[in-house]
Amino acid sequence: MVHGGFPPGEQVPDEALLAGMAVGDEGAGIAFVRRYQHRVFGLALAILGDPGLAEDVAQETFVRAWRHASVFDARRGSAPTWLLAIARNLAIDCMRVRRALPRDPEDALWLERASLDRPPEETALGADTARRLGRALAAIPAEQRRAVLLAAVHGRSAREIAEIESIPLGTAKSRIRSGLARLRDAVSTEEVW
Repeated sequence: MVHGGFPPGEQVPDEALLAGMAVGDEGAGIAFVRRYQHRVFGLALAILGDPGLAEDVAQETFVRAWRHASVFDARRGSAPTWLLAIARNLAIDCMRVRRALPRDPEDALWLERASLDRPPEETALGADTARRLGRALAAIPAEQRRAVLLAAVHGRSAREIAEIESIPLGTAKSRIRSGLARLRDAVSTEEVW
């Protein structure tokens, strides 16, 4: 049972959990973290491509949510939108700090594929195919690459991507569509695909 007096098994509204966090209810905080930990970590991983850094960003996201729960205003947006905006901003800040470190798109592809928790036979790609796909991903703009990876690898809807990226729904759809088109073009220009 959550310390705030919520019945066990009942889906407690996000706003109630945040209100509990604002007054220091540890049970509300634990319930909130459990509800959103995978989404926050997945977003951080999609942006950073490093599981260790993504864990750090996820942890800091929940610390900030705890500290600022009292200023959450449901009239300005949903709790997931608020929380994912915090995570996105922290991940971008983290990425800026480590910008000097180049990242191989092939590594990002394998990290994304590994994060699906599917049997190896379903996700196995040959090294040559992974290199080609990595080069094709590297050839598209970063915002389109993020949208494509969030949609194709993490299974996020356009609406979820719009929330994660803090952009209009139409922009999210356009980024996915344009990214996939550019990815197809980049793949088709590979000589030995």
